[in-house]
Amino acid sequence: MERQDYMMPTLLQYENVAWYENGKVRILDRRIYPRETQFVDCYTYQEVAQAITDMVTQSAGPYTAAGMGMALASYQSADLSVEDQLAYLKEASETIATARPTTANRMRLITEKCLDIAKEALAAGTSPTEAIRQNTIDSLNRRYFTMNKVAKFLIEKIPNNGTVLTQCYGETIIGMLLREAIEQKKDLQFFCAETRPYLQGARLTASCCAEMGFKTTVISDNMIAYLMSSRKIDLFTSAADSISQDGYIANKVGTYQIAILAKYFGIPYFVTGIPDSDKKDKSSIKIEMRDPEQVMELNGIKHTLNGVQAIYPSFDITPPEFIGAVVTDRGFYSPYDLKSYFKENPENNFY
Repeated sequence: MERQDYMMPTLLQYENVAWYENGKVRILDRRIYPRETQFVDCYTYQEVAQAITDMVTQSAGPYTAAGMGMALASYQSADLSVEDQLAYLKEASETIATARPTTANRMRLITEKCLDIAKEALAAGTSPTEAIRQNTIDSLNRRYFTMNKVAKFLIEKIPNNGTVLTQCYGETIIGMLLREAIEQKKDLQFFCAETRPYLQGARLTASCCAEMGFKTTVISDNMIAYLMSSRKIDLFTSAADSISQDGYIANKVGTYQIAILAKYFGIPYFVTGIPDSDKKDKSSIKIEMRDPEQVMELNGIKHTLNGVQAIYPSFDITPPEFIGAVVTDRGFYSPYDLKSYFKENPENNFY
């Protein structure tokens, strides 16, 4: 399969997501992009795991970083016995997979697959490092190809000259939706909620939309009701970090309140992604609590007095009654009928 990142903006080109080469994983630092274009170089798998924890990369970026981190772990352990190499990679798998708790189930699918690839390579007397690296590139291609199918379904629901509201940074689906609009010659404009406190919507989603030539407007997170009451919004869409089979989705904190407003104003909310086979219901979703200091500052400048407190839940959970549909590679599913996705497609090879 040819590389699926053709026409993609800077953030979605493979080498800029996460890339292993010659004993180093290189990750574009999304915490400061586009203000600065800098890379974080990781020389150990532990540094890759820390980069994921520190949100050097977010959205689907950690899935690629996880695979490349496992290639680096293989490189680190190359001089050990086969038994010790596998033990080392098993430890690396768990460390990387649990770098962020809400998506640990998805990350574990990736790192354990890398461990299996390493076992096969070692048994065959070939390089596990190169095998893991190639598997990660194959996974990238597969994910981009799959999300392009999702984009083809989603764009059917957006009229020409339509207006789309986004939340946070939907990574692959954003790129694929933009590329599909260009290929279908469909003119769209985007409103991007800025997504405090990390500003992924303002810095990442808006950057992709603008770089690919679409009219792009950033709004602060507390302008949603004004926007919906004063402008025509055809669709609200987001990706999801978890989609449980009872129709609850976890996405960047703030998604829930936008979904409530969208329902009030009669705007459809379509979630993009693949349901999680191992998350049966809402109770299986774990919300990551991050350092509250990040709420009390912006770009390193503190804007509260000493003694003021904050909370920082990374995600919130939107109930199914606020979701119009979950858009998958197989089409639209009611959030109340996600189990049928697995009846038709029991093997989830998305990652």
